Amino acid sequence: MARARAEQQPTATGTTLVVLVGLSVAFLLFMAFLNVVKSGNLLNESNLLYAALIFYAGAGALYLGFGVTGTPSYVRFASLATWVGLVANTGAVAHRWYEAGHPPFASIYEMLLSFVWTLAVLTLIAEKRFNVKVIGTVTMPVAIVGVVLMQLLRTDVHPLVPALQSTWLHVHVTLAMLAYAACALSFALAMMFLIQDGMKTETFLAATSLFGIATYAGVLTRFEKWGGLSLAAWDPKEKSEIFIAKGMRLFVVIPDLGWLMVLVLVAVGAPFALYLISRRNHDERLINIANNAVFVGILLQVLALAFFLLRARDGQYGSLDAEGFYATSLTASPFILSGLVGGIFVSLLYLLLLWRRQDLQRMLPNADELDRITYKTIAIAFPLLTLMIAAGAYWANRTWGSYWSWDPKETWAAITWLVYAGYLHMRITRGWRGRRAAYFAILGFGVVMFTFFGVTYLLPGMHAYA
Repeated sequence: MARARAEQQPTATGTTLVVLVGLSVAFLLFMAFLNVVKSGNLLNESNLLYAALIFYAGAGALYLGFGVTGTPSYVRFASLATWVGLVANTGAVAHRWYEAGHPPFASIYEMLLSFVWTLAVLTLIAEKRFNVKVIGTVTMPVAIVGVVLMQLLRTDVHPLVPALQSTWLHVHVTLAMLAYAACALSFALAMMFLIQDGMKTETFLAATSLFGIATYAGVLTRFEKWGGLSLAAWDPKEKSEIFIAKGMRLFVVIPDLGWLMVLVLVAVGAPFALYLISRRNHDERLINIANNAVFVGILLQVLALAFFLLRARDGQYGSLDAEGFYATSLTASPFILSGLVGGIFVSLLYLLLLWRRQDLQRMLPNADELDRITYKTIAIAFPLLTLMIAAGAYWANRTWGSYWSWDPKETWAAITWLVYAGYLHMRITRGWRGRRAAYFAILGFGVVMFTFFGVTYLLPGMHAYA
C-alpha cells in the first residue's frame, strides 16, 4: 500500500505543476488579449513575440520541473509548449519579413529573432532525435532571455543601408544564425557531458562564481565616483540614445546603484574565494559554506535586478558630461539587463545540479553518447561557420572592394572559426575525447557570444549596423 502511494506521488506532482503552468499561461494570454481588444490589432509582431515568450517561459518551467523530478509528463507538455512558442515565433518572423520586405537579418533585433527561432527548432530536434530531454533546461532560458532582450531593442523598420542591399545578406546571416544556434546546442551538450563524466560539483561551483564575477565586473565598468552607475541617456520622443558628438553617447549617473553592484560582486565572488581556500587547506567544510553563499548571492542578484529595473525604467538623472537632467531607459542598457538575468539563471542551474545531480545523471544519456552528439553538432556548425565567412568575404569584396578588412566582426568571426577548427583537428588527429573536447566546445560558445553581442556594442567597425 505504501509503495503504491509512493508510485502515485510523482504523477500527482506532475499534474500539479502542469496545471499551474497551464493556468499561468492562460492568465497571461487572457490579459494580453484584453489589451489587444482595446487596440484592435491582434496579429502583430509584438503580440506574437509576447505569446512566444509566454510559451517559452512555460516550457522552461516544465523542463526545469522535469530536471528536478524526472516526471515524464513534464517533458511532454514542455515539448508542446515549445512547439506552440515556435509557431508564434515563426509568425513574428513572417510578420517582420512582410513588413520589412526582406528576411529579418538586418539588425541585432532581427538577428536575435532568427537566432531564438533556430534555437527552439534545434532544441526539439535534440530532444526527439538524440533523446536529450533535459536540453530544454539550458536552451529555453536562453531563448527567454533572447525574447526579453528583443523587447528592449529598437524594432522600427528602416530602409536597408546600401551595404545590406544584397542577396548575400540573406545567405551570410542565415548561415550565421544556423551556426550560432548549433554552437549553443553544443555548449549545452558539453555541460551535460561534464555532469555525466563525474566532474566534481565544487568545480561547477567555481565556474558559476567566475561567471558571476565576470558579469558584475562588466557591469561595474560603468561605476562612477560617489557610487553611481552610468547608463546611456535616452530620448523618449525620438526613442533613441542621446549623443553629444558623433559616436559619443551621453551617459547619466544613477546614484548608489554602483555600490549595490559592488556588494553583489563580492557576494557572487565569495564562493570562488572559499573554493580556492578549501582546495589549498583541504577543508571540505568550506564548500558547504560556499554553497550557502551561492543562495545568498542569488537573493542579492534578484535585489540588484529589481533595483535596476525600478531605477533605470523611469526617472531623470544628472550627467557628468552635460548640465541638466536626462532620462534613461531599459532599452538603452539591454545587455546590462540580460547580464543580470543571466547571472541569476546560471546560479539557479547550479543549485539544480547541487540538489538533484543523481537524478539528472539518470535522465541524461551516458557520457560517451553525449560526447558523440557534441561532436556531431560541432561537425554541423563548423561547415556553416566556414560558409558564413566565405559568403561574407565574397559579399565584402563586392561591396567594399576587399575580401578582408580586419574589421572587429571579421576578426572575431575568424577567431571563432579557429577555435572550432582546433576542436575538430584535435579530435580527428589526436583523438581528443571527453573533458578536453568539452572545454573546447564551451570556449567556442563563449567566443561566439562575444562575436555576436560584444563586438557589436563594444568594438566599432563596418558591422556596427548589425
